[in-house]
Amino acid sequence: MSEDEHGRITIRAIADEAGVSVPTVSRVINGRSDVAPETRKRVEELLNERGYQRRRSTRAPSRARLVDLVFNELDSPWAVEIIRGVEDAAHASGVGTVVSAVHRRRASTEQWLDNLRTRASDGVILVVSQLASPILEQLRHLGVPMVVLDPSGGPTMDAPAIGATNWAGGLAATEHLISLGHTRIGFIHGPKQVLCSRARFDGYRAALDAAGLTYDPTLIYDGDFYHQSGFDAASSLLRLPEPPTAIFASSDQMAFGAYEAIRQAGLRIPEHVSVIGFDDLPESRWTSPPLTTVRQPLAEMGALAARTVLEMAAGNDIDSPRLELATELVVRESTAPLV
Repeated sequence: MSEDEHGRITIRAIADEAGVSVPTVSRVINGRSDVAPETRKRVEELLNERGYQRRRSTRAPSRARLVDLVFNELDSPWAVEIIRGVEDAAHASGVGTVVSAVHRRRASTEQWLDNLRTRASDGVILVVSQLASPILEQLRHLGVPMVVLDPSGGPTMDAPAIGATNWAGGLAATEHLISLGHTRIGFIHGPKQVLCSRARFDGYRAALDAAGLTYDPTLIYDGDFYHQSGFDAASSLLRLPEPPTAIFASSDQMAFGAYEAIRQAGLRIPEHVSVIGFDDLPESRWTSPPLTTVRQPLAEMGALAARTVLEMAAGNDIDSPRLELATELVVRESTAPLV
């Protein structure tokens, strides 16, 4: 039976023994009615048998009043937008923000964990594609509230998740190009192991199917959300015997790379090729021409993640394990009707 740093039985330990989720145990503790009677009885018996003591909702004086925000890397403009949202919400609650990058290296992650133990953070917001199971176990053992913010994250960390409607965004982007008369639409894929990337591609496929257009795998190229991969993919698309008349890059940075590939090919946007991105980074409106894109509310996602983790730190129950904020098509000058 697992205990926290003070020797108390944890909610996770109760959940594991009862064979239910952590949110289910939390609902029982908070007297919620949306729990099956048999499940409630089993959990309550274990809570009594194990002597579970509910955490006080007021923070102990030793807490640092800090939220940890953790990225794989900090070299992307969308990271700045997320930081802005988290910091705004944390500051409004009188809480500071510690930003770290673990660089996908175990040594960096373990150093961050050591620092986390020292500063007794109120909560952790993870913006990482994956963490090794031993690292996750250490986080859970620390008993620190945890939220996954997933523009590049996955659904497997057993923690509340904040995301965006990526499938709907992919659908809207492709429908926009189809409405302009484009039928050969190139797609630059993000990392395939990443949930949001797959959802954007699925939205692209769904729009083609709904319009009765044949899916052509030769129009699909892989990328990694960064400029160079967008340039490489667009260059390959433009060398096809029958190149696309429009390109949907599943991140703005890859769209910026596609801009350069189109320029070097002696073509113009949107006269020869329409381009649409995904994110609506601040730079999108300053490109030439301004980029049509799908707005992902990154700052709002960061703010919601911060408020959620602080609610958990206060001992409050979280109603939904996953929340998705709406994406929005932003039409600018990089897309035009097919001539």
